[in-house]
Amino acid sequence: MNNLAFAFGLLGNIVSFLVFLAPVPTFHKIYKKKSTEGFQSVPYVVGLFSAMLWIYYAFLKTDTTLLITINSVGCVIQTVYICLYICYAPKNAKIEAVKLFLLVNVVGFGLIVLLTRFLVNDSNRDNVVGWICLVFSLCVFVAPLCVVRQVIRTKSVEYMPFLLSFFLTLSAVMWFFYGLLRKDYNIAIPNVLGFSFGLLQMLLYITYKNTKKAVIESVEIQSQIKGEEEHKVPVELIEQVIDVAKLSALVCPGIAPVAVPPFLVDDIVLNVDEEKIAAKK
Repeated sequence: MNNLAFAFGLLGNIVSFLVFLAPVPTFHKIYKKKSTEGFQSVPYVVGLFSAMLWIYYAFLKTDTTLLITINSVGCVIQTVYICLYICYAPKNAKIEAVKLFLLVNVVGFGLIVLLTRFLVNDSNRDNVVGWICLVFSLCVFVAPLCVVRQVIRTKSVEYMPFLLSFFLTLSAVMWFFYGLLRKDYNIAIPNVLGFSFGLLQMLLYITYKNTKKAVIESVEIQSQIKGEEEHKVPVELIEQVIDVAKLSALVCPGIAPVAVPPFLVDDIVLNVDEEKIAAKK
């Protein structure tokens, strides 16, 4: 049983590591353009906080090496993302990112450690911290509902990449069985929800994957009819929506994607700025 749990944990480490690398293309573009271009720091800060929580929980349990390894890697990667974001963000976004980091990762995590250290008995501390991790994981798992809503509403999967959803679902499966075999339900329970949301996203992708071309053709036709070529949506802007979804790699372990798109695809692609057109007329 322990060997089987180790195998699932090892596979979970591998898949989760790949998921952690999902935002790399985003930061490659940020580095090349020397600008964050409207991307938000929230997912990276939340990802770091999540990894820190699970490391704290793992140190309170026995034989949790695999949990410590993946979340330690996650801490390093998320910290690099945050540093790069702060480096290239505009002044206001930079200040907000630093404030959020201090509030969540310093004050928030510090309070959890202090309160559980001094107000909770040693025998119950791991259970209390485990429940905190479980509740936080469930809250993060609910976040993809906004993505699901947008996909159904716009009939577009532009910002919900299939491979990312697949690997997140696979990660949830690995960590579910790892937690189940170890009888650690604080790990197993959240990943049931993660697996369910992952399947839902893949089904939505299969359902709406062929609508992308139709939407793009519709936009081009509208642009030609109105003679407003300058209002065509820049490719970079659409790619930005896709890339923001990729930064949703929060694994604590195996958390489903959290997309925080700074723009709504349907509002950008399907709606023309009527006020500017009226002004030109």
